[in-house]
Amino acid sequence: MELTLWVEFFDELQNVRGRSLNTVMAYRRDLELWDKYKKNNQSVSGFYEFMKKEGLSPRSQARVISSLRTYFRFCESRGQPADELRELRPPKVRVSLPKALTQGEFEKLLQACETTDPNRTSRNKLTLLLLYGLGCRVSELIELKTDDFSPTERWVKILGKGNKERLLPLTDRLAESLSYYLREVRPSLVKDHGTSILINDRGRQPSRVDVWRWLDAWSMKAGFPETVNPHRFRHGCATALLEGGADLRSIQLLLGHASIQTTQIYTSVTSQVLTQTIDEHHPLSSHKTKPLDGSGI
Repeated sequence: MELTLWVEFFDELQNVRGRSLNTVMAYRRDLELWDKYKKNNQSVSGFYEFMKKEGLSPRSQARVISSLRTYFRFCESRGQPADELRELRPPKVRVSLPKALTQGEFEKLLQACETTDPNRTSRNKLTLLLLYGLGCRVSELIELKTDDFSPTERWVKILGKGNKERLLPLTDRLAESLSYYLREVRPSLVKDHGTSILINDRGRQPSRVDVWRWLDAWSMKAGFPETVNPHRFRHGCATALLEGGADLRSIQLLLGHASIQTTQIYTSVTSQVLTQTIDEHHPLSSHKTKPLDGSGI
């Protein structure tokens, strides 16, 4: 890559800003795309058409532009002019509301994850309980260590984005399930001296691919038309808490959102559910009368 200060930029991302390896690699792919375009083009405006030809969705294009703007701001902070910072503008992206996992869908997955091996069944069910009960990301789930769990105080320590730690309280069901798993199940699954809570079928810490593969198999067995992706558990956890009366600040701390604006999207989700409920069950929704013209008010 021939971009100015790109080595210094990636060094700051990982060692100063504390970005995860996955995030750093995403930035690298975005900058490599820009570098590929600039080898044969000089105008900035043509980059948008180039991204379309590369098959990038509007959301992916917005992510690339955001990465580039972060890089060019870094260059300017180091005294390097970057006119592209003023020219690159993210495309308008229609924000889609997250599709939350329902309690009924969760129960179906719990049944579908059962196997003939009771230990693997316990591992599978704990995976689902942690995803739904904590609302954690897959990257956070697979990094959970045995000493991150306090059975007496009933919390787990999560290492989130930017290496920020947060302590998450556990429900009685989840704390008891985790204690039983660590005591009775995990010793028979693990094959090395690793400390990860979850253990894959090879006896080691699972990868993101392992978790996706499990969810794909369980979703198919449960009869879902598509794989229930991990983020649906996260959305389901937040939506259920909000509908149960939890405040946005508490949900923000649980999910590890840097900004409460990210958490506020769930208010739109629950509003949609409320609207649908009223349409389906309120007697006026099926009341066959003419609209009021004001005379009857």
